[in-house]
Amino acid sequence: MARSTLIAGNIASENRKARHEYTILETIEAGIVLAGTEVKSLRTGRANLADSFAGQQDGELYLFNAYIPEYQVKTAFSHETRRPRKLLVHRKEMRKLLGSITREGMTLVPLSIFFNQRGLAKVQLGLAKGKKLHDKRAAEKERDWRREKARLLRDKG
Repeated sequence: MARSTLIAGNIASENRKARHEYTILETIEAGIVLAGTEVKSLRTGRANLADSFAGQQDGELYLFNAYIPEYQVKTAFSHETRRPRKLLVHRKEMRKLLGSITREGMTLVPLSIFFNQRGLAKVQLGLAKGKKLHDKRAAEKERDWRREKARLLRDKG
């Protein structure tokens, strides 16, 4: 799913650090298995994907180390904040992703958690390759130049 198709009001959490640390080659939308209190907590928008990643466990695809805080209203059905959460993708897609991870040294990074039009929680995963330090510097230099160019054009015209 392209980034532009996401509606800003539906994004529950975004991993801004991922686009700085990695070169995103492909994006995939996946469903996520959540408990009821996790969904309620996501709707408040306090989740954190900064150090999370997706990987294989028992032949399934899971999201690891994603922080979804406990729901404020204390209930008997509280959830663990950093538990592995199962991701729902087609079997063919999963084989392709896991093959890319093992063979080519790539990683699956969650870019955002959002709610689609039907109200279902989805995860946007990025098939990513890590950036080197000089790549990060070049990207930052390019971004600064675009910002400066826009400022100059705005002031002149």
